Amino acid sequence: MVAIIKTSKSLRRPFHYNENKVNVGVAELLLAQNYPMKNAEQRADLRLKYLLKLAGLNSRTSVNAVHISLNFAPGEDFEKEKLQEITKEYMRGIGFENQPYLVYKHSDAGHPHLHIVTTNIELDGRRIPLHNIGKLKSELIRKAIEEQFELVPAESQKQGLFITKPIAISRLDYGKSETKRAIGNVLQHVLKNYKFTSLPELNAVLNQYRIVADRGREESRIFKNSGLVYRVLDDQGDKVGVPIKASSFYFKATLKSIESKFESNEMERKKHLKSTRSAIDLTLMKMSEKSLDEVIRSLEKQGIATIKRENKEGRLYGVTFVDHRTKCVFNGSALGKNYSAKGLMDRIGTQSQMCGLRPESLTNMRSQLEDKQVGQTSITTKEIGQARQDLNASKGLLESVVSPDETYSYLPFEWRKKKRKRKKKVTK
Repeated sequence: MVAIIKTSKSLRRPFHYNENKVNVGVAELLLAQNYPMKNAEQRADLRLKYLLKLAGLNSRTSVNAVHISLNFAPGEDFEKEKLQEITKEYMRGIGFENQPYLVYKHSDAGHPHLHIVTTNIELDGRRIPLHNIGKLKSELIRKAIEEQFELVPAESQKQGLFITKPIAISRLDYGKSETKRAIGNVLQHVLKNYKFTSLPELNAVLNQYRIVADRGREESRIFKNSGLVYRVLDDQGDKVGVPIKASSFYFKATLKSIESKFESNEMERKKHLKSTRSAIDLTLMKMSEKSLDEVIRSLEKQGIATIKRENKEGRLYGVTFVDHRTKCVFNGSALGKNYSAKGLMDRIGTQSQMCGLRPESLTNMRSQLEDKQVGQTSITTKEIGQARQDLNASKGLLESVVSPDETYSYLPFEWRKKKRKRKKKVTK
């Protein structure tokens, strides 16, 4: 079991987050514990008002909202009573057994998990300390609960367990809530974590989950009104099923919201541009006499997906890289001329010709070329030009891998030394 604790200044935000999921059918209220009224489970307004009333008893404390998620391993889908027991034991262990708290079971991810909403302000106005609560209390009770209820330990769960998985077409029932739920699950993960600067770049990620963000044809009403729908793709990449309006999701998935991320994403992904370039360069150097498809398969093993863009005749005109390591999406041209479709094909061809060439042999190759040019009349001007082109291309490829980036050192304003003002001489 993995326990995550988040604190904030707003009780309304985590409360409405969970209640909205209940309203759309992807969560259910399991427990309303320590509430004085009997009908708290039937009245959402009463549940919130009581938490707000407690939080208002201490005006000096700004952080008064606690939002906890308890994540279980796939297959640990327990009955309601057992989940309630686990929650009560956990809240007792972190010192919140007497606090009013709400427990929600979510069903919109690939693993079972609970959300708990409460406040750290007690009935007498005192504050339950939250400093280091995860390390000092949560970790201890988590391990005890894993032994008591025979749960899968958090340490043994695989990395990336809670990352959204691609939609399985065979399990979809088009037009019903399961389709929308599955699309929403993927969208939340992608929109929150990946850095993209255009709708095609977003679709480069979504297509791997067999989803597409579709604006429709240019003459359509959806396109003219800046609308957006999401659709499921089959194995051949064709759109199937009923389109889901972006505005129908409870989170921000509209075209306007997506476009608002482009500028900040552009700045964020610049930090990882060198990493993606280096991975591509090293792969090209290691894989001599290989095709583009083999290079793509090698990059995929390193966590970089390469999406080829081809016309109707099957001619390659562009590539897009989705770096799952850094969660960044780059068009080939955004990385540089050498990473475009044409640049990659040229480099793969050059790399095949220059197989086995080492840095120390560059000088020897140049001298041999000059000897041939001077001493042999049989060599043509075209052959000399081609040899020089191959030499420069191989040297450029090597330098692009081993050369460091030009950087500058930024010194925060607060750390800069202040100039001492010279005292004015006082004349008598």
